[in-house]
Amino acid sequence: MKRNTERMPNPSTRPRPNRVRRNRRVAGGDAARNELVSRSLESAQQCLVNQDYGTAFAHYLLVLNLAPALKDFAKESFRFTLFKWAEELDALSRIQDIFDCYEQALELFPNDEVIVNSMGEHLFRMGFRDEAAGYFHKALKLKPDFADAKENFHRVANWLVERWHFLMLNDHKRNAKYQRAIQKAVQSGFNTVLDIGTGTGILSMFAKKAGASEVCACELSNTMYELACEVLSANAMEGEIKILHMKSLDMEIPKDIPNRVSLVVTETVDAGLFGEGIVETLIHAWKHLLLPPQISESQAVPTSGVGRVIPASATVFGMAVQCPEIRRHHRVGVVEVGGVCLTGAPELHSPAIYSTDSDDSTEPYTTERLSRIPGGYTPLTEHFQALTVDFNSPQELGGLCSQKPSRICLPITKHGVLDAIVAWFVLQLDEENSLSTGPEEETCWEQAVYPVQNLLDCAVKPGDSLILEVSCQDAYLRICMVSLVRAGDGMETELDGDPSLSSEAELCSALACLQTTQGRDQQKCMLESSEIALLNNVKYHDSFKTALSKLLSSIRAGGKSESTVLDGTGCSADCGNSQRQDCPNTASDPLYVLDVSEGFSILSLIAAKLGSVKAYSSVEKEQHQTVLKILAETNGVSEEMLEFWLNHVEDDSALLQRPTTDKMWSAVILDCVETCGLIRQELMEKAALARCLLEPGGRIFPGRIVMYGMLVESETLLQESAVQGTEPTLGLNIGPFINQFTVPVHVFLDINTLPCVHLSQTVELFTLDLMYPNANYNSREVKVQTCSSGRVTAIPFWYQVHLDDEISLSTFSEDSHWKQAAVVLDEAIEVKAGDLLLLNIQQHKNSMSITAKKGGEHTATGSAD
Repeated sequence: MKRNTERMPNPSTRPRPNRVRRNRRVAGGDAARNELVSRSLESAQQCLVNQDYGTAFAHYLLVLNLAPALKDFAKESFRFTLFKWAEELDALSRIQDIFDCYEQALELFPNDEVIVNSMGEHLFRMGFRDEAAGYFHKALKLKPDFADAKENFHRVANWLVERWHFLMLNDHKRNAKYQRAIQKAVQSGFNTVLDIGTGTGILSMFAKKAGASEVCACELSNTMYELACEVLSANAMEGEIKILHMKSLDMEIPKDIPNRVSLVVTETVDAGLFGEGIVETLIHAWKHLLLPPQISESQAVPTSGVGRVIPASATVFGMAVQCPEIRRHHRVGVVEVGGVCLTGAPELHSPAIYSTDSDDSTEPYTTERLSRIPGGYTPLTEHFQALTVDFNSPQELGGLCSQKPSRICLPITKHGVLDAIVAWFVLQLDEENSLSTGPEEETCWEQAVYPVQNLLDCAVKPGDSLILEVSCQDAYLRICMVSLVRAGDGMETELDGDPSLSSEAELCSALACLQTTQGRDQQKCMLESSEIALLNNVKYHDSFKTALSKLLSSIRAGGKSESTVLDGTGCSADCGNSQRQDCPNTASDPLYVLDVSEGFSILSLIAAKLGSVKAYSSVEKEQHQTVLKILAETNGVSEEMLEFWLNHVEDDSALLQRPTTDKMWSAVILDCVETCGLIRQELMEKAALARCLLEPGGRIFPGRIVMYGMLVESETLLQESAVQGTEPTLGLNIGPFINQFTVPVHVFLDINTLPCVHLSQTVELFTLDLMYPNANYNSREVKVQTCSSGRVTAIPFWYQVHLDDEISLSTFSEDSHWKQAAVVLDEAIEVKAGDLLLLNIQQHKNSMSITAKKGGEHTATGSAD
């Protein structure tokens, strides 16, 4: 979220006399109060001049509470004071004081969209996304065209109402099966119902329509709770379904519901089945909220006195797979990138760690939609049944997490590289209705992926066997690969310890290296999966090495680079030439390079290896710094030539500063594109500041970013974007309410595997020049000719990242660690081959909006935040 950058108001401004007189009449001629107001207002304005924002804020609160008639006059100054004081409190980590100040401000200005939006920004930064969304939504209601609030709301909506909500509600097959199972249970006598984790309330409404006498629902998310209330009202069920804003674990009888219920319906399951806490939820429900279970299957179903759960049970399946895409995101597979040798690095692993020794709080899997994963996957084993659980057996649920892990021997059936175990489940709603989340199913579910990370030789062949352990000891489904038994020699490689040495030569080599690696080989470091994919991106690092080498050679030779330009604000890239003439980097000095990439990056080390370069890395995590130090040592880079920039700046929000008071940067590396496929926030602001910190001939990397896109028809993007009418929700009116959280841009896409029809060739949409800002523009119109007939529903886009005039990287390449994104139009446009569409691309701060129209027709819109 972008911080407020309000300009300081004129402190010498005074209110017009008639406003003061009007206040005096309201105050009833209270001279003492008027005198206090006048003096406090003067004090507030003087404090602003002195930058004493806390005291100024206190004075303004006093003035505006005593003299509300001054609100219009003081609003601008009050806003400025609030924002500056909040920044100071934020720097001091006085979080509660920030919120107290905003609550006081909103009591005075409850309908000020700027303050409301700013409150949301602070909440979002603190991790309170649910609450932040409410403020952004309110700001938009107050001012629908408020661009900052719209951008903020779109970003937070992706967190609050995840895209699977739309897919799930559009899944007619899933909804129909739940409806049939609930209807059958209610009509069999289980007619008092509790819907746990109700979401939009769809399962509760199924129960009520089936004839349930009592229906109660609970929802923890404030956003979803309020949404469900709106949905119930729109479907004339607000008085028939009781909805509670709380966790079911906190529910009590008779405080929250009068009696135990006979039926619990829920879908609190994730791709790994147990990740949303269904086991704990149902154990609590059986103990405190549900009637006792049916004793045996032969017992006749009574009309009262017995409870049950939908879904009734689940069975987990799995298989071992080869998948290059999973491999490159979870296992470092290169030994050298950009001239940096990685063999001396500690063991690097992704967060999806599956070791039996791993922290119980760590989610041991990631998720993928295998049917759309780039490069596909190859099964290396047959499907196997990993686990079954009966949700209608309290005893089985209670013992599930205390059971010892079960061992499974899994024969390898195909040659390949062992990259992961993937798992899915079949949810048995009742005897007749079931849902599968398998990779071959058309479903709203992804599959759970347990990557292989600690096996040196991952090649397998028929005859080999995997030994797996399956457990639910910590409320997560854990599938741990214990060992790999090789065919023929029976050699067993332990996966949770050191891999077995497969030859005498390897043993001798290990013994010879024991002294030098004894302390190091025990070290481990966790990287995000996108950071591992970046580390595996050889072209990315080699391109940066080449571009940096060219630039630094040019500077050493005394050549001029492309940086002597105006930055569009009156400051040149030679800005402060009078300063620079006092502090040139001489030929004997090292050149200074700053890498401010987000997360883990070795670009600073690549620069340091180029010789006579003092490189600074902005990596923040201590373990990441340790990895860079070890790699520097093993690559012959001395400590003084690689430093960590955050150790040199007092405020990590002000990363872009001179390296020393008398030096400038030869190169500044900016992280310009987020992994999700969007331009990073505040990129242009950072670039403007970086340009003023460059020595003559220095430059920013990248220098230019070009946005490309195409027209497509994609039913999948529509399904992931919004509920498509009432047909998939079986006649229930849900779409208009959850569709408030529709975002016009979809992120983390793989366009190569996106189900869609290409309706045009690739076209250039927009350019952002970080070195030559005068070349930038705020809007651009592009004519696109269609090559096929169809309905234009979306515009996928990606970037060509130009390091210099000759070297560039695409965010759309097969080895890219970046994903792509797409703007989904609010209305599809019918086209025939040869039609011309006019796209209008506009930039506003950190977002781009795209409108499309054909001829004289109406305009369809979308935006790329």
